[in-house]
Amino acid sequence: MSERIRLGLVGIGKIARDQHLPALAGEDRFDLVATASRHASVDGVPSHKDVESLIAGGHALDAVSLCTPPEGRYDQARLAIEAGLNVMLEKPPAATLTEIFDLAERARAKGVTLFTTWHSREAAGVEPAQQWLAGKNISAVRITWREDIRRWHPGQEWILAPGGFGVFDPGINALSIVTKILPDALLLDEAWMEVPEGRASPLRAKLHMRCAGAPVTADFDFLQTGPQTWDIEVDTDAGTLSLGMGGSVLQLPGEDAHKAPDREYARLYARFAALVAAKQSDVDVRPLQLVADAFLVGERAIGEPFAF
Repeated sequence: MSERIRLGLVGIGKIARDQHLPALAGEDRFDLVATASRHASVDGVPSHKDVESLIAGGHALDAVSLCTPPEGRYDQARLAIEAGLNVMLEKPPAATLTEIFDLAERARAKGVTLFTTWHSREAAGVEPAQQWLAGKNISAVRITWREDIRRWHPGQEWILAPGGFGVFDPGINALSIVTKILPDALLLDEAWMEVPEGRASPLRAKLHMRCAGAPVTADFDFLQTGPQTWDIEVDTDAGTLSLGMGGSVLQLPGEDAHKAPDREYARLYARFAALVAAKQSDVDVRPLQLVADAFLVGERAIGEPFAF
């Protein structure tokens, strides 16, 4: 592999333009040499319609980063792995647990890197929160994750289709944070979901979980109007820790709020580069397991039809 990682970016949609392209523009370990997307391209970069033509395009690729919806991503990742390419996956990493377990085994057998990314874990307050919680007794955790699908996913019908995750597409960000910062395993007891008539994925969900006996509740809403809410509160024997704005604002007992600029995707690409250099993978499926458990045991209510 060349000193700089020659990267193909697959899926030039909102998340690629908002996050991946800016992060790559500031990252000197990657060269964006080609893209693949059915309907979009990047100025000045060779483009293809699909992964097959990207791989066959003569770009001497080292890696691909997949920014497509989770439904169908398995086939793209498998083709890349079979071609000997290192693979970075947007979250959620796949439509099912079976898919990601199979990709992990294929990557291991092929000797390439597979990286399941959880961008919210890279928010500024998450690692300090994990360090502060270590060794403390936790009595309760409250997750409130409410945003407007029409603002963040305009016209993206796939998100309420089978494999689209619905409100768990943003909600899994919260689950990625708590599975990282809490010192014990997070187990699901009950789940409730509201699925619009004619759709397959929920707009609202409530989860009841536990962590070493402490209750953990999650309130997910995809129809939030006004201020958007991405908050986590953890009650401990040393006071309450609060993570706001998706993990970027940390409030510790008796201290001023700690804030820092957004560098989530820059940190993800730095991590991917380090994994490729070390010929290692990072495949953490705990957030996806909790969502799968919610669909397995959850109670579903049918709500009103929803249109973007």
